Amino acid sequence: MAVARVTEIISASPKSFEDAINTGLKRANQTLQNVKGAWIQDQKVVIENGKVVEYRVNMKVTFVLK
Repeated sequence: MAVARVTEIISASPKSFEDAINTGLKRANQTLQNVKGAWIQDQKVVIENGKVVEYRVNMKVTFVLK
């Protein structure tokens, strides 16, 4: 029987939402073991002078405990 845990991660990128997701998951894998999935809960952008300067994602990452 497996037991899983969920942790919330907020990640940002100046390029795209996809890059923000990949950056967050890459960092999560450095700290957490057995990462199995992620749910993108929210997406936001930062706008300066009428242009998008940062993409942000709020995700919930699931990992299995040993």
